[in-house]
Amino acid sequence: MNPENDSRLFRDAVQGVKPLEDPHSPPERPKPRPAARFSRADRLAVLEESLREWPDDPALAGGEELVFHRNGLQQAVLRKLRRGGYRVQGEIDLHGLSVIEARQALREFLAHALLSHWRCVRIVHGKGLRSGTRGPVLKGLVGSVLRKLDPVVAYVSARPVDGGTGAVYVLLSS
Repeated sequence: MNPENDSRLFRDAVQGVKPLEDPHSPPERPKPRPAARFSRADRLAVLEESLREWPDDPALAGGEELVFHRNGLQQAVLRKLRRGGYRVQGEIDLHGLSVIEARQALREFLAHALLSHWRCVRIVHGKGLRSGTRGPVLKGLVGSVLRKLDPVVAYVSARPVDGGTGAVYVLLSS
């Protein structure tokens, strides 16, 4: 037996062999799903545009219940929203804020809700009891802004336990 000959025979025998992967190495992580940056940017642009100006809408000025839904929404979905049947995933309270502060806070909250893919949120705007003759100013702001946003499928005044006509449940498209 010649060690040099054995060594040469071994190298010839394993010449085209590839080493096995290390069984102790961690498995390759799956790549994260790509995020549609332009879609997100488009949603935020629409949101910002809708919050720039809001007209005085007499229908929103009273202390009445707010109700809005897009065409084609099933009545069962609206009933479920009105009864508080959707889990509220986020809430903002605009009490005590000026219109400018409320608009900014609402913009940030809705942007966060859309980016977080929340389905239902609650916005507490108050009943405007201290607004004097102007009526519920923030209620008008909230209603007007929400109507302009395409991702808003519907909104209704909350149940009395959740704020009644001083708050709204908002259903967002997923």
